[in-house]
This record gives sequence, structure tokens and C-alpha cells, in this order.
Amino acid sequence: MENDKNPSAKQKKPKSYHTHAAVSYVSDFEVGYNIRPKYTDAISLLNSSKKGLDAKTALDFLSLSGFTQDEFQETFKTTVKTIQNHVNRDLKLDAALSEKLLKSFALFDTGIEIFGSGQAFHQWLNTPAYGLGNRLPFDIMDTITGIQLIEEELIRIQFGDLA
Repeated sequence: MENDKNPSAKQKKPKSYHTHAAVSYVSDFEVGYNIRPKYTDAISLLNSSKKGLDAKTALDFLSLSGFTQDEFQETFKTTVKTIQNHVNRDLKLDAALSEKLLKSFALFDTGIEIFGSGQAFHQWLNTPAYGLGNRLPFDIMDTITGIQLIEEELIRIQFGDLA
């Protein structure tokens, strides 16, 4: 009875991975990773990108996304070995790669929310999408414009506007 009156004594529901917690888990890939607070607008995206993300963020995305090393390298136009060297030397990523990673994390947030898991979203990325001219979403994810088109397609799917 005391627990009912004391809200702090109640068990809290675990938060999903896209919260602002320092470390979270994506259960379908069983990976713990550090995440940054999501950007809230274009200016905060710009500022975060310009500062550069820690190189480990790219490895975190590789683990989260379920991408193979080849898929990661194709999408981000860099090698995993280069990223690992940056991590070992404690270097930041450049603005363009940082921006693409931030947008990709946000894209996965949305995709996992819509499809229910990272694995299901990754599968969708490799399936032709009508709203993208029957292209594979993965094939256009290598540009910021491609990521934006995928985001728009996900919004259409979320709200049932598939025509």
C-alpha cells in the first residue's frame, strides 16, 4: 500500500534506445552503445556536425544498424579500418560524416519505431520501395538527400499514405 502512494517506489517501464540515456540497448542486435542527444532542429544538427562526433559513434552505428562492414563503407564512403584508426588516435569525425551519422541515427529511430525492430527496418531498407521509385532505400542512403527521401517514405508508411 505504501508503494502505491510513493511514485518513486513504482517500477518504471524500460525506455527505448532512442532516449537521451547515456547507454541503451537495442534488443534485436543485443548491442549496448553510447548515443548523443538527438538534434532538435537544423541549427543543433549543424552545430553537432561542425564540432564532429567521436569516431566511436561510427562503430556504434555499425553495431546498431546491422550493416555489414561493406554496407557501412558503401553508405558512409569510408572504411571501417579508417574509423578504427580514428578511434585509436582519439580523433573526431569530419562535419560531413558526423551529419550523415546523426541523420542516420534519427532515421533508424524512426524505422525501428515503425517496423518494431532494427532487424525488420534493415530488411525494409533492402526491399524496393514504391515511394522511392522502386529503389532499395539502402541504395540512396549514401547521400543526405537520399536519407531525407527515406524519412519522407517512412512518414508516409507511418500514416498509411502509400498511394
